[in-house]
Amino acid sequence: MNLILIAVISLGAIALVLAAVLYVASKKFAVYEDPRIAQVSEVLPQANCGGCGYPGCSGFADACVKAGSLEGKFCPVGGQPVMSQVASILGLDAGTAEPMVAVVRCNGTCTNRPRTNMYDGAKSCAIAASLYGGETGCSYGCLGCGDCVAACPFDAIHMDSTTLLPVVDDDKCVACGACVKACPRNIIELRNKGPKDRRVFVSCVNKDKGGVARKACKAACIGCGKCAKECPFDAITVENNLAYIDYSKCRLCRKCVGVCPTGAIHEVNFPPRKTETEAEKNQQTTIKPTNSCATSGQTATDPVGKAPVSASPQVESIEAQKTPETDSKN
Repeated sequence: MNLILIAVISLGAIALVLAAVLYVASKKFAVYEDPRIAQVSEVLPQANCGGCGYPGCSGFADACVKAGSLEGKFCPVGGQPVMSQVASILGLDAGTAEPMVAVVRCNGTCTNRPRTNMYDGAKSCAIAASLYGGETGCSYGCLGCGDCVAACPFDAIHMDSTTLLPVVDDDKCVACGACVKACPRNIIELRNKGPKDRRVFVSCVNKDKGGVARKACKAACIGCGKCAKECPFDAITVENNLAYIDYSKCRLCRKCVGVCPTGAIHEVNFPPRKTETEAEKNQQTTIKPTNSCATSGQTATDPVGKAPVSASPQVESIEAQKTPETDSKN
């Protein structure tokens, strides 16, 4: 009995000592966490897509609390409503951010970009890009294996069975950037949605010279620079034989679309252009008024603007009678 009592007392004493050690260690090495981090994390969508630039929603919440300002911080999934809630929790100004959307900058359809070989390997753009230039003559365009589709966590992009190119659903896309990171050819770009979801962009990333690019794809940008000359807002630059439209400067006038000889510049969600009808042409045609003096024997206005008066019929008859007499005298 004494042995049992001694064992219980010994174990109890050891437990008390260890508990005291753990208590002291927890106080000494305690890490303080701002309770606002948990509050911000609760209002976030918990998509953990990384589109904000941080490792998950918890990392974004921690960054927002510690930064002291929400400038340059935006949750693409939650959008402006979520950022307004975050701002109210932290007592900061949410600011405004323009909505973005993923844009596929390649128009190399089966018609525009005929295939020259057949790839028989792993169905992965990353693997195909590391092995060779692709199934067509363009070594810059889409490989069509669908890495972007697999990377999208919101089912906002799919492969078109006709063109074999990825198509982005604007309503589902949250601009998380997962497809941008997954594309080894860098043909997917996050661009401003624009007013009424309208935007203009160069759907090509080919940097070859004009003749080589046009031979590989009928809709390739040939770097002619006509669009840059036509743009009145200096929104287009041409570098390395490739035109690029800066969406922050573009005013959607669409003048560049009309002058592009290959159709490489795309306009999205615009109404159809108005065609000039015959009635409008007739209205635009001005009819020159006839001079009223012409009926009384005067001629029409000359280039100088003066209307010389022609001889009346009576004067002409008198001159005709005088002419024979003058000839007989001579």
